Amino acid sequence: MAYDVARVRGLIPTLGDGWIHLDPQAGMLHPDSVSTAVSKGFRGSGSSHVGRHISARRAAATLDAAREAVADLVGGDPAGVVLGPDRATLLAWLAEALSSRLGLGTGVVLSRLDEEANVAPWLRVANRYGAQVRWAEVEIDTCDLPSWQFAELIGPTTRLVALTAASPIVGSAPDVRVASDRIHEMGGLMVCDAIAAAPYAHVDIHELGADVLAVSGPSWGGPQIGALVFRDPGLIDRIPSISLNPHAHGPERLEMGGHQYALLAGLTASIDYLANLDESATGSRRERLETSISSLQDYHDRLFERLLASLRRLPQVTLIGTSHSRVPAISFTVSGVSAEKAAEHFAERRIGTVVGGRGSRLLDSLGVNEEGGAITVGLAPYTTRNEIDQLVRAVAALG
Repeated sequence: MAYDVARVRGLIPTLGDGWIHLDPQAGMLHPDSVSTAVSKGFRGSGSSHVGRHISARRAAATLDAAREAVADLVGGDPAGVVLGPDRATLLAWLAEALSSRLGLGTGVVLSRLDEEANVAPWLRVANRYGAQVRWAEVEIDTCDLPSWQFAELIGPTTRLVALTAASPIVGSAPDVRVASDRIHEMGGLMVCDAIAAAPYAHVDIHELGADVLAVSGPSWGGPQIGALVFRDPGLIDRIPSISLNPHAHGPERLEMGGHQYALLAGLTASIDYLANLDESATGSRRERLETSISSLQDYHDRLFERLLASLRRLPQVTLIGTSHSRVPAISFTVSGVSAEKAAEHFAERRIGTVVGGRGSRLLDSLGVNEEGGAITVGLAPYTTRNEIDQLVRAVAALG
């Protein structure tokens, strides 16, 4: 059946605020089921999942359910799901745990397409221990990340590659598998940041070949919870623990401090929401996710083409990146208007956008930030054609 955006919008109370939300990069809106799950979680769970009290048993069940839900989202194993406050914090903890692998005589490959969360932790560790850092560069015109360069960048001393599955700023989706296969030939690890891909694509950790995959609840309407998924759960026990519990094993070895069990309940509810975007979806949660995301992709493909075609017709607009492999996110500039001024103009019309790439290495390398920055917009499951048309009219008014 056709994707029913009206039904999806009915699941999200916040849409009653009268705004057009084209800023999913700042976090998608929460469906009511997530808010309800978090509220019930606060009332029913304890502060620890250890113990015999009924509240502790509820907390333990909530934790297990969250690991299973994240595993279903990315095709992984619940035993390999590490949960924490957000994916940036988890990546920083992971870098510390893997720091002993990145000493003098070794190398790490980073990408200009990545957000700072998957760059800064590896730079800190490399600078501290003397590992060589090499950069995968984007093509200026398309913002594609050519896969041929990994054969040159990844050599016998390379121990780790950190690469995004998609850019939330320009939408480009590089071929992660090419880099994964190359680093595995050299005996190294692939750490993939899938925060911008998870809401829009069938994310499969095995197809990507990633050893560690990072995701984040806010990117699809969930609470502020991040996750690292290990393709081989056994790897967790082979790297140094950062846990405050000296007897920790499995995912707990990379989980510092306690959990927010109410938010974990909301995380599970948010993945169930994704799985049920298409009412016709049946089967296991993983199967329903595949059906629902396929329906969402078909809907977004038509909507995004309308957005791109409309913006291209405006002579004062310059689109940044023209990659054919992408998620529905785009950045653009308006001639003679800074990104901050444009964002204010849109906000006056109750249109939410993002001033793209504050501190973005990508937009720095393209020279965009020197010229006043860019506006970033993206689609969400609740975006409509009318909202796209209103944005385009607001952009045209800047001319």
